[in-house]
Amino acid sequence: MGTAELVTIAIALAMDAFAVAIATGVALKAVSFRQTFRLSWHFGLFQALMPIIGWHLGITVREYIEAYDHWIAFVLLGYIGYKMIREAFADEDASRGDPTRGMSLIVLSVATSIDALAVGLSLSVLGVSIWWPSAVIGIVALIFTMVGLHVGKTAVRAKCLGKYAEILGGTVLIGIGVRILWEHGALPL
Repeated sequence: MGTAELVTIAIALAMDAFAVAIATGVALKAVSFRQTFRLSWHFGLFQALMPIIGWHLGITVREYIEAYDHWIAFVLLGYIGYKMIREAFADEDASRGDPTRGMSLIVLSVATSIDALAVGLSLSVLGVSIWWPSAVIGIVALIFTMVGLHVGKTAVRAKCLGKYAEILGGTVLIGIGVRILWEHGALPL
């Protein structure tokens, strides 16, 4: 996997975190350093850990699925991309309280990083080492969360921006899945 692909995957995965950070910034209106640190640290950490967990799950079954692993990667990435695009059009109610604290923070961290678990599984079945991709995914998510939180507190139309970010992220993941099929000769193109 090349650097451009890795960064593209990391950015696509960070779109959920970015969208949630924008919504959080809009809800909070005033964002402190502590809130920025908590949200971005947790989102980055969970985005980095989930691919590792998915990768370890994947290596236990790799030998059984090597003949069709590219299709598994395509289905997982396609599903994640579809889900991101579908969720971009769903209505979300603004949560009350400070979502950068307590159980809300943990739930948001897990929810925005589930996609990274599937990417880790995909990388495992493709035989790609997980440590560097995991670090890049976590750092990109951390940065996008910080930026999204502050965009949300200042932009009047931030919710619309988050929607487009999720659509773009989902489209990129689907595109990467198609590229994996093409590289494995599974497409008649």
